[in-house]
Amino acid sequence: MNIEQFIKDTLATDFAPSFMEVLNESHQHSVPKNSETHFKIVLVSDTFEGKSKVARHQLLYKNLDAALKGGVHALAMHLYTPEEWKLANAQSPDSPQCMGGSKKEPLAAKRASV
Repeated sequence: MNIEQFIKDTLATDFAPSFMEVLNESHQHSVPKNSETHFKIVLVSDTFEGKSKVARHQLLYKNLDAALKGGVHALAMHLYTPEEWKLANAQSPDSPQCMGGSKKEPLAAKRASV
């Protein structure tokens, strides 16, 4: 099973979301083709009711521990209760553009381009 499918299956089982979107954004970063290293997760669940953003993130990290140990480098997490999702007009923020440059580019050049 690939990492993206593992994430989807885990979130669907553990959070019973009313809305879920898992996007592999690895292609926007300087990683090999077909990588599964960078993901954006939008999850709407009653599980988040009464929990702070930090507690929500900690919960996801705990549930996705195997994926994180399996090579996931970055997660953009947008975690909502159903009411928060409604107030957000069912829209999550876009992910920022990668500013990492190429792995072959010297560190000084990366800093100069920022």
